[in-house]
Amino acid sequence: MNGINIAYIGGGSRGWAWGLMSDLALEPALCGTVRLYDIDMEAARENAIIGNRLAEREDVVSSWRYEVSASLEKALAGADFVVISILPGSLETMAVDVHTPERYGIFQAVGDTVGPGGAMRAFRTIPLYIEIAEAIRDHAPDAWVINYTNPMSVCTRTLYRVFPGIKAIGNCHEVFGTQKLLARALEEVKGVQDVTREEIRVNVLGINHFTWITRAAWRDIDLFPVYEAFVEKHHAVGYESEQTGNWMNDFFSSANRVKFDLFRRYGVIAAAGDRHLAEFCPNRWYLKDAETVRAWKFSLTPVAWRLENQKERLEKGRRLAAGLEPFALQETGEEGVRQMKALLGLGDLVTNVNLPNRGQIPSLPMGAIVETNALFTRDSVTPIQSGTLPLPVLSMVERHIRNQEGIVEATFTRDRHLAFQTFLNDPLVDLDLPEAEACFRAMDQGYFD
Repeated sequence: MNGINIAYIGGGSRGWAWGLMSDLALEPALCGTVRLYDIDMEAARENAIIGNRLAEREDVVSSWRYEVSASLEKALAGADFVVISILPGSLETMAVDVHTPERYGIFQAVGDTVGPGGAMRAFRTIPLYIEIAEAIRDHAPDAWVINYTNPMSVCTRTLYRVFPGIKAIGNCHEVFGTQKLLARALEEVKGVQDVTREEIRVNVLGINHFTWITRAAWRDIDLFPVYEAFVEKHHAVGYESEQTGNWMNDFFSSANRVKFDLFRRYGVIAAAGDRHLAEFCPNRWYLKDAETVRAWKFSLTPVAWRLENQKERLEKGRRLAAGLEPFALQETGEEGVRQMKALLGLGDLVTNVNLPNRGQIPSLPMGAIVETNALFTRDSVTPIQSGTLPLPVLSMVERHIRNQEGIVEATFTRDRHLAFQTFLNDPLVDLDLPEAEACFRAMDQGYFD
C-alpha cells in the first residue's frame, strides 16, 4: 500500500513513542512517515534518530521515516493519523497532585484520572487539548486521532467539544489485563491452557479506568461461573502470577483483591487494575491509609519513583540515539497499529475504546465519554451497544461522569467555583468544607487566575 502519514504529538516520549516505533517496525502491511512534534525538540530529535536507525535492521519488516516537525501545524499537515501522548506539566507538578492531598488524609494510587490529583491534572491538560483540537480542526480535519493521554475521558471530551466533527478515539490497555486474568482463571478452573487474551470475548462498558465486563466467554464456555470460582478461591489473599509481577516490589502490580472484592459486591467484573479502581470508590474502602492499601495488596506509586524512572529513560534515550544500546523490538500488545490497519481497510477489528456516548450505554448521559467495544472497519468506528450495569455500579459511574463534565465546563469557562464543587464531589474527597477548600487552594497552581 502507499505510505501513510502519522503526526505524533508528544513525539519526544520515552515510552509510548518507542512502543509505537516497535509495533510499526514489526507490521509488514504499513509504511510511511511519522512526524514527531514535541515542546522538547531535543527529545523529538533523539527519537527521530532512533526510529530512522531501525531501517538498517534485518528484523524490521516495514519502512518508516521519522521526521521532527518544528510546529504543530507542520506535523498535522496531510496527516492520516494523529497520535497524542503528552505529559501535561512536569512530574514536579504531578507531585503536587499526588502528595499534597496526603496532608489531608487523602491517598491516591495513581492520581491521574479522578480524585484530587485527577482533577488538577485535568485543569492543566484541557487548555492544551483545546489548542490541539483547534489545530486538528484547521490542519487535519479528516485524520483519525488516537489519544493515550490521561485523564482519558476529559481529554477525549475536550477534543469533541472543540471540534464535534473530529474522528477521535481514546485507547487504554486496562481491559487487556483483565482478559489475561480471565485466561488464567480458565486454565486454573477448567484446565484450558495457552489461551490468549484476544480469544477472551468480553462485553465492556463504563468509563476509562472504571470499566466493567458484564459478559465473558471463551468459545462456548461462559466465563462468569469460571471467574466466580476463581474469585472465591483467591479473594482472601489475592492472586498474582509470574507474568504480572509482585505488588510488594512493583508499583504497577497488585494481587487483584480490589477487583475480586468488587465482583463479590456487584456480580460484574471490574475491568481495570486495582490501583485505578480503588480511586473511583469511596475514600475509606481501599485508600483510607497506607495500612489499608497494603491490606488490599496494591501500591501507592510515589512521584519520586517516577522522577528516578524519568532520569533512567532520558539516559536510555541518549544511549539509543548514540547507538550505544540496541533498540529492543517487541510487540507491545497495544492496539493502535491494529486500529490503523482496520481503518485503512486491512481487516476489521473489535476492541474497547473511549468515544462519546451515542447510545452504546443508553442508561448514561448522551455525549459523555464512555468506554465500550467498537467495530473498526474502513474509515469507520462504530460503537457497539453494551447494555447497562447494576444500579449501584451505574450510580457510581454516573457520579464520575457528572464530575468530569463539570471539570470540562469549569475549565472552558474558567469558573473556579464550579471547579471546586466538582473537586468536592469526588468520592475520595472525604473532607469537611474548610479542609477541602484548603486542599484545593494548596493544589491549585494558578489554573483559574
